[in-house]
Amino acid sequence: MKIDHLTLLVSSLERSMPYYECLLPLLGFLKKRDHVWSNSSGFFLQFGEAAAGSRSYGRHGAGMNHIGFAAETPLQIHAIRESMLSAGFDAPEIQNLGGAVALFMKDPDGMRFEITSNPPGSDPVD
Repeated sequence: MKIDHLTLLVSSLERSMPYYECLLPLLGFLKKRDHVWSNSSGFFLQFGEAAAGSRSYGRHGAGMNHIGFAAETPLQIHAIRESMLSAGFDAPEIQNLGGAVALFMKDPDGMRFEITSNPPGSDPVD
């Protein structure tokens, strides 16, 4: 089976959607309707608002740690970083992980996104 979709609950759709509306097209996603995006493989990301008073994202807590995307080339990663910076979002320095090139970003709630380009024939990096 393939993964069909992922639902992300954010603390505020109003605060978070500008970030995702900038990032997701850079990752090959198209907006299908409000808060629902899909890529060419048919994988959906959908967004909802978390219940008031619920716990916030915790990188080292139980649950999802980060979402990783595979870029075809390091140039794609540099272009994504520049686009996010130009739009006013934080995008830290790109890292070299023993040949793999990676960008680690955080959404407004701190949810981590990894975009990595691995050398041909190598295993993906965690």
